[in-house]
Amino acid sequence: MKKLKIGTRGSALALKQAEMTEAALAVAFPGLEVERVIITTTGDRRTDVALSEVAKVEGVWDKGVFIKELEIALETGEIDVAVHSLKDLPTVLEEEFVLAGVLERAPVRDAFIGKISWNDLGEGSLVGTSSARRAQQLIDLKPGLEVCDLRGNVPTRLRKLAESQTMDGIMLAEAGLRRLGYSVGNVLEIEGVALQVHCLPEKEFYPAAGQGAVGFEIRSDDSESRDIISALNHQKTWDRVTAERGFLELLSAGCNTPVGVWCEISEGLVTMGARVYPETGGKPTRAEVSAPLAEAAQLLFQELS
Repeated sequence: MKKLKIGTRGSALALKQAEMTEAALAVAFPGLEVERVIITTTGDRRTDVALSEVAKVEGVWDKGVFIKELEIALETGEIDVAVHSLKDLPTVLEEEFVLAGVLERAPVRDAFIGKISWNDLGEGSLVGTSSARRAQQLIDLKPGLEVCDLRGNVPTRLRKLAESQTMDGIMLAEAGLRRLGYSVGNVLEIEGVALQVHCLPEKEFYPAAGQGAVGFEIRSDDSESRDIISALNHQKTWDRVTAERGFLELLSAGCNTPVGVWCEISEGLVTMGARVYPETGGKPTRAEVSAPLAEAAQLLFQELS
């Protein structure tokens, strides 16, 4: 292959992840020409409704709101590889597509960015997020807290918080903050406003399956692209996200199901924990297991069933 066409969304974070992909390809295949194709997805276009409602309004299945147009571009040959934030990619793909590899994972934690501290959150506090998983955990862990819908890319959300007269904070992924060069120390200054940053341990605030990982989707029959992407694949990350996504598939969880899951692997033994909230709200079911990689997802699912 003389040229590899990679497709990406146009947000600042998506473009940074495309840059990371291009850098990895340049190291592995110095003579390969790489073309970047920027594609606007349904989720990018429909910022006028809550993220949880986009799929219903547009008739897009599961988390396809951020991948539909990328898959169309794959299918037509406009691109050879779709670069995704892996947590946006459904666990079950149509047969003509396959997840072929992942880059090394960034930190998986969620971060609270606020005008007040994480410890001061509580009765009457207002936090912005578009994630059902984050919203339910916030309500569960901080009784009396209220959540409002917040859309936009990372810089937009930070700006909205700085300008807001009502929001006390927002939730973002630590990985996105780091990749975009934001400080994840104690204080982050946005438009002259000092915001406190608190990265929450994954066993306290459970992340999304695949959070912090960049995944590569290709056509199932594209052996050339598969060979190229396999050279970029980070095996330890692959094992962890495979276990997490396997659990999510068994759970038949969609984008509106508030599910958090963390995973550790040591000497072939997988330790996984999950927290699953009812879609209508309320207390979660939770479980934790330790097992060989091939069995962990199934055992965790059984514990929760």
